Amino acid sequence: MKRRIAILGATGSVGQSTLDLVKRSPDRFDVIALTAQSKVRELAEAALATGAKLAVVADEGRLPELRTLLDGSGCRAAAGAAALVEAATGDADWVMAAIVGCAGLLPTMAAVEAGKTVALANKEALITAGQLMIEAASRSGSTLIPVDSEHNAIFQCLVGSCGDDVSRLILTASGGPFRTASAEQMRSATPAEAVSHPKWSMGAKISVDSATLMNKGLELIEAYHLFGLGSEQIDIVIHPQSTVHSLVEFIDGSLLAHLGTADMRIPIAYALSWPERMQTPAARLDLVELGRLDFEAPDLERFPALRLAREALESGGGAAIILNAANEIAVELFLAGRIAFHEIAAMVADALGQTTAPAPRSIDEVIALDSATRAKVSAAAHESCS
Repeated sequence: MKRRIAILGATGSVGQSTLDLVKRSPDRFDVIALTAQSKVRELAEAALATGAKLAVVADEGRLPELRTLLDGSGCRAAAGAAALVEAATGDADWVMAAIVGCAGLLPTMAAVEAGKTVALANKEALITAGQLMIEAASRSGSTLIPVDSEHNAIFQCLVGSCGDDVSRLILTASGGPFRTASAEQMRSATPAEAVSHPKWSMGAKISVDSATLMNKGLELIEAYHLFGLGSEQIDIVIHPQSTVHSLVEFIDGSLLAHLGTADMRIPIAYALSWPERMQTPAARLDLVELGRLDFEAPDLERFPALRLAREALESGGGAAIILNAANEIAVELFLAGRIAFHEIAAMVADALGQTTAPAPRSIDEVIALDSATRAKVSAAAHESCS
């Protein structure tokens, strides 16, 4: 039988890579629903190309245009938050959760509560609502498959093992563009320098997170929720080749590593076809050409964001929500040229030091704390810059 799929965030990079794989294996997949924030033309094109039954645009003002583009196709057009939830909970049995930011929380949680197999590409789902998601999956029988290359690598390495077999998880980080830069050089870093990632082609925000190593701190929090190990059992190492995507150490001393080229279609394909595998057009890894693999410990003095993320995880409550929201505002300010590179982590530290909150009991509480933190950090930044 074909796997019935829904792609939330179909016009983003992860959504487009997912569609590329689906189009290459049309005999394996039946596209039920596709969603986008506002790119209705791209959404309509994808819906027509895949024979999707439902196309949803989050921006309700774009619905008339979407309806016109899909007229006579047999694909129903819808818009708004309720329609996103419908796409996540409808006839699909597999859901790609790739809506960026807190906008993806409600439909992702709805898919989990409906017992779907959910491919998680939305970082906020686990960073801000990890415990809620894991508990909901346990109740509904939903399977969560991580799409981030690091967590997907661990997911693959753990096949056939139980939790008691594992002693340590090791997440790898490229080190970003400032891996060998001095603290003084980093203080004067420009947005253009920060987004120039040496290995991956990514959006501006995640590129800056890679430059501060906050992205690895956020992945630490995700790994904690996904795999059920304590913070002390999750390590991070710098690996500039970005070839080993993560490793698992077992209680007998064995170490399993996942290696591959830097192509997101590899982890997406594993999530799409799990528990089987499928062909991808990704370039194959040439170990002889690669020649060597290097690893080093992260420098927490030059990259304090990594320390802040671990502290937020260990603090519990709503600290991870505050961390994530404050970081997003700080990165926006840096990209706009309003603060220096080193002030990103400083702003996050201030937010964590000034605000405490209990663990959220619902997605609504997650969103409320996220919004309140953003407003508070933005107001403080405006005051300091005025």
